[in-house]
Amino acid sequence: MLDMHRYSVYTFLIDVSADYFYAHDTKTKINITTTQFNMSVISCNSSATFEGFVREDGRVGTRNYVGVFVAGNCAATSARKIADWFNAERLKNYPNVDGVVPFVHEIGCGMEMTGEPMDLLRRTLSGFIRHPNMAAAIVLALGCERNNIYSFMEQEALTTGPMLHTLVMQELGGTVNTINAGIAAIESMLPAANDVVRQTVSAKHLSVGVLCAGDDALAARAASPALGVAIDTLVRQGGTGILTATSSIAPMAQSLAARAESSDIKQKLEQRIQWWDKYTQNRDTRYNHQKHRANVDHAFMNTLEQNARRAGTTPLKGVYEYAKPIIDPGLAFMDAPSFDAVSATGQIASGANMICLATGSGSSFGSLPAPAIKLAATSELFESMEDDFDIDCGLAETGMLDIDHLGQLIFESILDHASGKKTKSEIIGIGENEFVPWPIGAFA
Repeated sequence: MLDMHRYSVYTFLIDVSADYFYAHDTKTKINITTTQFNMSVISCNSSATFEGFVREDGRVGTRNYVGVFVAGNCAATSARKIADWFNAERLKNYPNVDGVVPFVHEIGCGMEMTGEPMDLLRRTLSGFIRHPNMAAAIVLALGCERNNIYSFMEQEALTTGPMLHTLVMQELGGTVNTINAGIAAIESMLPAANDVVRQTVSAKHLSVGVLCAGDDALAARAASPALGVAIDTLVRQGGTGILTATSSIAPMAQSLAARAESSDIKQKLEQRIQWWDKYTQNRDTRYNHQKHRANVDHAFMNTLEQNARRAGTTPLKGVYEYAKPIIDPGLAFMDAPSFDAVSATGQIASGANMICLATGSGSSFGSLPAPAIKLAATSELFESMEDDFDIDCGLAETGMLDIDHLGQLIFESILDHASGKKTKSEIIGIGENEFVPWPIGAFA
């Protein structure tokens, strides 16, 4: 939270608009004149804070979950049944635990056993298991997956203990025994998971993945630029913004490369674009369509450039392959397809503890264990899908807010939701089916 007593104008802005931006039970707009918002952006010279879960290694979570993971899809049903056991009634004595979530996927078997496809899956899984939003985890396996559970644990340097268990179905005597063992394991973890409490911490501990669903022209007008203002504010506070969706960035890669802090970072970005050129050669992909259209359609290229403003204006501090840990604070680029679920999964595995998504066409997306804040580009979209969207960026379209003040409101929303306020997707219960590691390799 910002030190509001130092920013009386900003305090006034929040007060008069909060009900409209965050109400769950009303569609009544507040009648505010444009002149009330015709002011310069308030500089965030003081430290912004939020209420987070401080882990032993110093990282900070915005949520406190127990995860049920699978090495391969064969254990998916068992994982879901274990997680489903822990309903609200059974968790009522553990108020600091946000839930028990199954993180299942469709790969792990029938895929390449070595090389980047397996490495990518493993670092995605381990990124979630180690995530600061995760208090504890169990990992299930049938026992004969290509993604061998013991090899996975060794490669990712994961060690079993009181808060991390492995369960192999073929060793435990089948499905029912595994489900019972999984329930017992989590029951043993819950007291310790519940012992953690939120503490006031600096916003520098926030890592926000930024997405734009569809790269549409409506989002380009206000939602994406305002999100960029919020990311700039976060970076000035010492936090991290994670840009992704390579197909929408590739046509304007030179512009992003010009922001690279070093020649090494610029070269890494160029290498990712070259990899995609080869990966998608002679294929009917969005990547190829985007690059071709951007070359012949100046209006479309302008839309891509405006939507890229969701990443703000600060220097590019790093370029990372999918799901690799983000090391340095500031703006980072993580390579991923332009597919919200796959992109967000990689961002979270890389360390994002919040996700922000802007769209003008609509979205039913949600993510776990890092919650997703969704920005509607127009008031019409916000009102038609009010159960799905957290912020109406259409107020910038009408002149009720300028882009800079809308960006400050988005930043304040990030702090609020990071402190525990549920997003719309969390209220609905969206997120566990949106865990989608990138299936990059060949299956046979």
